[in-house]
Amino acid sequence: MRDPITAYPVPFTIDRSAAPRRYELVNTSTETLDGISLTHLGTGYSPPLVVRRLEPGRGLSLAVFGAGADETGVVIVRWRRPDRGEFLWRMSLASPGLAP
Repeated sequence: MRDPITAYPVPFTIDRSAAPRRYELVNTSTETLDGISLTHLGTGYSPPLVVRRLEPGRGLSLAVFGAGADETGVVIVRWRRPDRGEFLWRMSLASPGLAP
Protein backbone atom coordinates (compact mmCIF):
# COMPACT_ATOMS: atom_id res chain seq x y z
CA MET A 1 0.00 0.00 0.00
CA ARG A 2 1.24 3.47 -0.88
CA ASP A 3 1.76 6.16 1.73
CA PRO A 4 -0.88 8.90 1.58
CA ILE A 5 0.29 12.07 -0.14
CA THR A 6 0.19 15.23 1.95
CA ALA A 7 -1.92 18.01 0.48
CA TYR A 8 0.11 20.62 -1.38
CA PRO A 9 -1.09 24.25 -1.12
CA VAL A 10 -1.16 26.32 -4.31
CA PRO A 11 2.10 28.30 -4.23
CA PHE A 12 0.66 31.51 -5.70
CA THR A 13 -1.26 34.59 -4.67
CA ILE A 14 -3.05 36.81 -7.18
CA ASP A 15 -3.02 40.60 -7.14
CA ARG A 16 -6.23 41.71 -8.88
CA SER A 17 -5.82 45.43 -8.17
CA ALA A 18 -5.40 46.22 -11.90
CA ALA A 19 -8.17 43.83 -13.05
CA PRO A 20 -9.66 43.25 -15.56
CA ARG A 21 -6.65 44.38 -17.61
CA ARG A 22 -3.77 42.92 -15.61
CA TYR A 23 -3.23 40.27 -12.95
CA GLU A 24 -0.04 39.62 -11.00
CA LEU A 25 0.74 36.03 -10.01
CA VAL A 26 3.30 35.82 -7.18
CA ASN A 27 5.20 32.72 -6.03
CA THR A 28 4.54 32.76 -2.27
CA SER A 29 6.17 29.39 -1.63
CA THR A 30 9.73 28.70 -0.49
CA GLU A 31 10.40 26.66 -3.65
CA THR A 32 11.69 27.72 -7.05
CA LEU A 33 9.06 26.68 -9.58
CA ASP A 34 9.94 25.60 -13.11
CA GLY A 35 8.15 25.46 -16.45
CA ILE A 36 5.30 27.79 -15.54
CA SER A 37 2.72 28.24 -18.29
CA LEU A 38 -0.49 30.27 -18.26
CA THR A 39 -3.33 29.63 -20.68
CA HIS A 40 -6.37 31.95 -20.73
CA LEU A 41 -9.90 30.67 -21.38
CA GLY A 42 -12.74 33.15 -21.58
CA THR A 43 -13.76 36.55 -22.84
CA GLY A 44 -11.05 38.76 -24.25
CA TYR A 45 -7.57 37.75 -25.25
CA SER A 46 -4.45 36.97 -23.28
CA PRO A 47 -1.36 35.73 -25.06
CA PRO A 48 -0.09 32.38 -23.76
CA LEU A 49 2.71 32.91 -21.29
CA VAL A 50 5.60 30.55 -20.50
CA VAL A 51 8.24 31.27 -17.87
CA ARG A 52 11.20 28.96 -17.40
CA ARG A 53 11.69 29.60 -13.68
CA LEU A 54 10.01 31.61 -10.91
CA GLU A 55 11.95 32.18 -7.70
CA PRO A 56 10.20 32.56 -4.31
CA GLY A 57 8.75 36.05 -3.89
CA ARG A 58 8.92 36.81 -7.62
CA GLY A 59 5.85 37.47 -9.74
CA LEU A 60 4.72 37.60 -13.31
CA SER A 61 2.04 39.68 -14.99
CA LEU A 62 -0.82 38.42 -17.10
CA ALA A 63 -2.47 40.93 -19.44
CA VAL A 64 -6.05 40.43 -20.66
CA PHE A 65 -7.25 42.53 -23.60
CA GLY A 66 -10.86 43.22 -24.54
CA ALA A 67 -12.59 41.91 -21.42
CA GLY A 68 -15.00 44.09 -19.45
CA ALA A 69 -15.00 44.40 -15.66
CA ASP A 70 -18.13 42.22 -15.39
CA GLU A 71 -16.78 39.48 -17.66
CA THR A 72 -14.94 36.51 -16.26
CA GLY A 73 -12.59 33.87 -17.47
CA VAL A 74 -10.09 31.41 -16.12
CA VAL A 75 -6.39 30.85 -16.48
CA ILE A 76 -4.91 27.39 -16.33
CA VAL A 77 -1.59 27.61 -14.50
CA ARG A 78 0.87 24.73 -14.94
CA TRP A 79 4.17 24.35 -13.08
CA ARG A 80 6.74 21.87 -11.84
CA ARG A 81 8.12 21.60 -8.33
CA PRO A 82 11.83 20.89 -7.66
CA ASP A 83 11.04 17.13 -7.47
CA ARG A 84 9.75 17.47 -11.10
CA GLY A 85 6.14 16.80 -10.05
CA GLU A 86 3.73 18.62 -12.37
CA PHE A 87 0.74 20.57 -11.06
CA LEU A 88 -2.22 22.40 -12.60
CA TRP A 89 -4.41 25.08 -11.06
CA ARG A 90 -7.54 26.69 -12.46
CA MET A 91 -7.42 30.36 -11.48
CA SER A 92 -10.56 32.47 -11.75
CA LEU A 93 -10.17 35.99 -13.11
CA ALA A 94 -13.37 37.19 -11.43
CA SER A 95 -12.72 39.82 -8.83
CA PRO A 96 -13.94 38.90 -5.34
CA GLY A 97 -16.68 41.53 -5.55
CA LEU A 98 -18.07 40.03 -8.77
CA ALA A 99 -18.00 36.35 -7.80
CA PRO A 100 -21.48 34.80 -7.36
